[in-house]
Amino acid sequence: MPSKVKTKYVCQNCGYSTLRWTGRCPDCDEWNTLVEEIISTDKRAYSKSTSLLKESADLKSISDITRSNSTRFKTGITELDRVLGGGVVEGSVILIGGDPGIGKSTLMLQIANNVKSKKILYVSGEESGIQIKLRCERLNYDLKNFYVLSETSLEIIEAVIEKEKPQIIIIDSIQTIFHPDIDSAPGTISQLRESTAMLIKISKSLNIPIFIVGHITKDGIIAGPKVLEHMVDVVLQFEGEKTHFYRILRGIKNRFGSTNEIGIFEMTDKGLKEVLNPSEVFLSQRNYGASGCVISASIEGTRPILIEVQALVTSTSYGIPQRTSMGFDYKKLNILIAVLEKKLGLFLNKSDIFLNIAGGVKIDEPAIDLAVGMSIYSSFKDIPFDSETVMLGEIGLSGEIRTISYIDKRIKEAAKLGFKKILIPKGNLKNLNTKKYKTEIVGVEKIKNAIEILI
Repeated sequence: MPSKVKTKYVCQNCGYSTLRWTGRCPDCDEWNTLVEEIISTDKRAYSKSTSLLKESADLKSISDITRSNSTRFKTGITELDRVLGGGVVEGSVILIGGDPGIGKSTLMLQIANNVKSKKILYVSGEESGIQIKLRCERLNYDLKNFYVLSETSLEIIEAVIEKEKPQIIIIDSIQTIFHPDIDSAPGTISQLRESTAMLIKISKSLNIPIFIVGHITKDGIIAGPKVLEHMVDVVLQFEGEKTHFYRILRGIKNRFGSTNEIGIFEMTDKGLKEVLNPSEVFLSQRNYGASGCVISASIEGTRPILIEVQALVTSTSYGIPQRTSMGFDYKKLNILIAVLEKKLGLFLNKSDIFLNIAGGVKIDEPAIDLAVGMSIYSSFKDIPFDSETVMLGEIGLSGEIRTISYIDKRIKEAAKLGFKKILIPKGNLKNLNTKKYKTEIVGVEKIKNAIEILI
């Protein structure tokens, strides 16, 4: 008589499991995330020893472990190599997430096109070999040593890896791969966790770098349990709006380098084009002499980027005025509006305010607070500020301009692009040698001082 099938309910957001279904996950408090999964009763599960993992444990002292000179290799994509910390580390597992159509698969093919000397295995669970061939022809890629495997079974993938011994493996995507010993459907928490764990073992055992492409949820995070990001060596996030040409590759986790680096690309019909001077690109279409337009410098990773902050303040036709923000934190915008009302006497409670960071980039640092505040003031008063002035500083709740970091890099970037005046927090002037810069540097203490200087 066959045994009764046992099931459990697993939260697709955090991985919490329970034997009874509930509408709300007790662990992460998310609604309707518990999905029924079959509990495997096969005793052979997890006990199957593959030829890749039969080697006995090799215990070594840390002083006896030697590092070869070929630990890293370049992908030929400068922006990607910068985010990875100087190139791909052999035996590392790299997880890349992003919206559909953002350019993840294109980036993988671009890597294969640049690294032609290495044997590459491209495992696709979403496209057939013919579809990948058509994409390569559209991008004019002449791929060599490039092998395509349209398969979703991890058991077959593992056998092909053992036979072909590739030097680079690309999995597109992890949500389509299933472990044969797990009874759950592909894409579930159990399948994602176990499939990733097996790929990590293959990578470490054979010293092969593996790129894993992952889907993201509607909240913008990589689909699957958070433990997935803890398991891999590097987590990269591909950001950008499909209506904009620019893409940002941001390092969220990196065991072999800094997590502060970003890479900027431009999506073209020939693939992803590197943007080596993002400041010049983002300011190429800026408005001269227009009210509500202000220039600021943001630090993205370890390099400064000049951006244009645009604000539009109009009379509202509703009982409650609208507050819309693109590329800037909505809550921070409301705080800055309150400070402007209190300290500058602006009556913004009957005005709709729309804020935009030009170019489709998202900025999450306090150094552009002064530029945001001044752009709102400029639009409200319909007074254009000097187009050759850059504004830097964090605005406190009492209207003071607080000091910011990396002030030297920001000033150098602004001076390189020919800006004549830079407003910075007065506290940053203490340890700054202003004589070595060709541009005029003015320290401001309060937002009222900034208004007096600009007007």
